[in-house]
Amino acid sequence: MTDQHDRNETVETEVRTVPHIPKYTVQKAEQFDPKPAGFWVRLWAYLIDLLVISSITSILIYPVFRIFGWDLQGTTWYAPIGFLTGFIFYAYFVLMTKFFNQTVGKMILGLRVISLKEENISFPTILFREWIGRFFSASIWPLYWIIGFTPKKQGIHDFIADTMVIHEHSYEKKISTTYHPVTESSELQQQ
Repeated sequence: MTDQHDRNETVETEVRTVPHIPKYTVQKAEQFDPKPAGFWVRLWAYLIDLLVISSITSILIYPVFRIFGWDLQGTTWYAPIGFLTGFIFYAYFVLMTKFFNQTVGKMILGLRVISLKEENISFPTILFREWIGRFFSASIWPLYWIIGFTPKKQGIHDFIADTMVIHEHSYEKKISTTYHPVTESSELQQQ
């Protein structure tokens, strides 16, 4: 019988040093981004714009057609009355957006169109946004509803032209926090 004390047992011990908890400096920065305009406020602005366009065509186009006895009941889009009212519709949006970055409806509700890539919106961008983008939004209504579900409240015409509609005097406050590790050399420099 052997005594338990006679056995040679080797026990390996691993010494691990626990690194000290690193120190960090924390920097917080406030950033104010323009607040995107949502679906409902843009819809109200659009309805106001439709009233303005309707007023313009009622004052300028319809009286001229009545004076000359021209057909006011054009059933196709290429009928003279349909063509002129369609031209005024698109010209209104293009020209107002080009010169003011907003239409009358947007002015009343405090909205503005901005470009996400350029300082000022270029004329080709406006044409692309208002003509092609509005054609898609007007012909397929569910595409216009996308505004309510995107983070920047952009419609298809905004995605196509890289634009966004914002509230002029409202901003979203975002706080960004950055952590910078403090090294021993930087601690020595501070002392």
